[in-house]
Amino acid sequence: MTTTSNPVTISAPEGLPFIEIEREFDAPVAAVFNAHRDPELVKRWLGPNGYEMAVDRWDFVSHGDYRYLHTNPEGEAYAFNGTFHTVRENELVIQTFEFEGFPDVVSVESLTFDDLGDGRTRLRAHSVYPSLEARDGMIQSNMELGVREGYQRLEQLLGA
Repeated sequence: MTTTSNPVTISAPEGLPFIEIEREFDAPVAAVFNAHRDPELVKRWLGPNGYEMAVDRWDFVSHGDYRYLHTNPEGEAYAFNGTFHTVRENELVIQTFEFEGFPDVVSVESLTFDDLGDGRTRLRAHSVYPSLEARDGMIQSNMELGVREGYQRLEQLLGA
């Protein structure tokens, strides 16, 4: 399967404390979902290019939790944690997300996996932040680059 350059759409509506992300993948829902479930696969695609990922916990079930570290090429580490509130196979994940560098700023995220037919999937993410300031801080953290690069690596992983 050839890798495509499916575009990522990221929107942060003015005056609303959320971010929406959408991207299509040339892979079936089960494969895209499994790439989120399996921590060994997650480590291969999540985050910006050049970062190493170490997973402390990845209990991808309803009421499970996670914690991981991203380390940039300069050796600086960034820790993230949360809870998987709802996990419905090949359909939906609802989780919390917290960057430990800004404790107590927790977003609630939903990931929806849509079967487009012909072995294609649309992944939609909706992240709600406790304030506009928190949402804007996430945007200013260069998260867009990490999302775009990570999803490109995910597309390559799914095509392997």
